Amino acid sequence: MIIDMHTHTFPDHIAAGTLEKLSAASHTRPFTNGTQEGLLRSMEEAGVDLSLVLPVATAPRQVERINDRSAQLNQSGGKLLSFGCMHPDFPGWREELARVKALGLKGIKLHPVYQGADFDDPRYLRILDRAGELGLLVTTHAGDDVGFPGAVRCSPEMVRRAVEQVGPVTLILAHMGGWRNWDRVETTLASLPVFLDTSFSTGRMAPLDDGYYQPQDLELLDPPRFMKLLRAFGVQRVLFGSDSPWSGQKQSLEWLRALPMSQGEQRALLGGTAERLLGLG
Repeated sequence: MIIDMHTHTFPDHIAAGTLEKLSAASHTRPFTNGTQEGLLRSMEEAGVDLSLVLPVATAPRQVERINDRSAQLNQSGGKLLSFGCMHPDFPGWREELARVKALGLKGIKLHPVYQGADFDDPRYLRILDRAGELGLLVTTHAGDDVGFPGAVRCSPEMVRRAVEQVGPVTLILAHMGGWRNWDRVETTLASLPVFLDTSFSTGRMAPLDDGYYQPQDLELLDPPRFMKLLRAFGVQRVLFGSDSPWSGQKQSLEWLRALPMSQGEQRALLGGTAERLLGLG
């Protein structure tokens, strides 16, 4: 089973406007139209069996509505699964995390850059601690963000400080542990009980034709650097994620399948470990 652990979709009525805004901020182009239907078409082309949608609450008032919508998606029983969300300034964070669990959601997504707080801020620490108590998975954006150059709210050092202060929690660090902070990911994080996903870290991004970026400006991890991180953490702690619509699922899978891995390692990376974490096996 091929499982993409990092995708995004938007409600149909705002998808076009949201993609236009995000694309202009990042100077990169999307690979789908940002809707659930667009993601499903991408999955069919790429041969992806299940995609995990990671919603982001950019304001506290959005939290309950997003979690309700995520639970409705999961009840449809299709090829899409959704996490819930949490915002560090949501006043009823403790009760809402319990409700996330009761709704049957497997985990939550955090995004320190969009939510305006550092990952080792006490507001996030309490969320991580409570999520661990409830058995909820936590995926967080890690490292730089292409739409906010220079704004690092989840550095490898912040992650280490956070993990050292909270109880056990299953933490997935997007973008191979820290987008464009990769020189410090291995030395700072490999000894911690964290997972990485491959989203937006492989090959090259797709620049807009606005002259802001040249293709060489958007190079990400090359195969040797990727394999060095994979070996440092172990393939059982690395999960396939595309970051669709911002990377192509088909292109991401082709890139990963060309790496020097055994068939068993490839199965673990592309879905085996994700099945276990999501309780699907």
